[in-house]
Amino acid sequence: MASAAEQLASNLNFSTFAKAEDLKKRLWFTLAALLVYRLGTHIPLPGLNPEAYAQAFRGQAGGILGLFNMFSGGAVERMAIFALGIMPYISASIIVQLMTSVVPALENLKKEGEQGRKIINQYTRYGTVILGALQAYGIAAGLESGQGLVVDPGWFFRVSTVLTLLGGTMFLMWLGEQITSRGIGNGISLIIFAGIAAGLPTALAGTLELGRTGALSTPLILLVIMVAIAVIAIIVFVERAQRRLLIQYPKRQVGNRMFQGDTSHLPLKLNTSGVIPAIFASSLLLLPATIAGFASTTAMPSWATSIVAALGHGQPLYMVLYAALIAFFAFFYTAIVFNPKDTADNLKKHGGFIPGIRPGDRTAEYIDYVLTRITVIGALYLVFVCILPEILVSQTGIPLALGGTSLLIVVSVTLDTVAQIQGHLIAQQYEGLIKKSKLRGGKRGR
Repeated sequence: MASAAEQLASNLNFSTFAKAEDLKKRLWFTLAALLVYRLGTHIPLPGLNPEAYAQAFRGQAGGILGLFNMFSGGAVERMAIFALGIMPYISASIIVQLMTSVVPALENLKKEGEQGRKIINQYTRYGTVILGALQAYGIAAGLESGQGLVVDPGWFFRVSTVLTLLGGTMFLMWLGEQITSRGIGNGISLIIFAGIAAGLPTALAGTLELGRTGALSTPLILLVIMVAIAVIAIIVFVERAQRRLLIQYPKRQVGNRMFQGDTSHLPLKLNTSGVIPAIFASSLLLLPATIAGFASTTAMPSWATSIVAALGHGQPLYMVLYAALIAFFAFFYTAIVFNPKDTADNLKKHGGFIPGIRPGDRTAEYIDYVLTRITVIGALYLVFVCILPEILVSQTGIPLALGGTSLLIVVSVTLDTVAQIQGHLIAQQYEGLIKKSKLRGGKRGR
């Protein structure tokens, strides 16, 4: 028998959406905020020579700059005020999450509920400022080292660049928080989604242009499209897949009445780590090529040149290390975000238990046992989804926006946002049913 939530979800229609005024306001606010973000990606950084920078960027587009440009919606290519994007905030969030597992004071804050979460969020903001300032200064120094990239090099350019780029990142962080609280979906994820989605039409047009000029054959373009559709279908299936552990609660007595024990499920996602492993693995592997590109004016040792060549995009060593890093970060980040011991303690505190498993340490061991095995499947899924498109990207020269990482982010964020919209619609319909039942009860009372 379907649950009440599933029955409500099946009854959702356009009339339900038309009556959801609060949901429509949230959607309009989200669209307006993302429009502001897209406008900011076209405001250039002052003091640059646009022609010289465009030429220099084309030489580095295959390195980490190309990855950051994809995440920032083309802001790096134009060196706009949002060129740093939201990546410093994501890096700071991950660092703080890691520290909550090793620093006892932060671990205690995490257990204090809403108040502790606010303090941890404040630490994340401080970390964003520090990382953003360091990255912005590195960008300013890198631009000054280029030939003719900066119109008037000097400390004034460095300070203005740091303030502009850091201000852009802090504004995006604030905008993401506003989307989360007043809009629909996770604001930070939607900002990354908007940046990648904005580049998809250009990437598709570039692929078709390669076919028109004869650089790509028509069967190969069709193969790329079919692989993209298959990857999207796999992502949808796996991101919605769960391993549900049966949780049972004992019988309870209220007064002279005995109530039957309840049952529920503990859902464990097949891919608990999300898109973090793919982002981290890409960033680490593309870093040597980017550093080598900036250091091209100086003589590099032969061993360094060999390493950079072996780690080139599409090389066998690159693919092997890419797959290994994705698998490593899948397990590592899952261990950070999900603690079986805390879950087992919460179940024991509320009287819940897994049938056939003792509460406490044995429950934690069993949850860890199940989580480890489904994470193996999740890691293999991430490796497959990211490696297969990467092979096509490296062998055919199609744009990076059609790669596995970008498709994974776009589909995952879309699924989460649609789930939140459905949740608002279900809540709206549920409130309507409650109001109708109260009106009927009032009429019967009269």
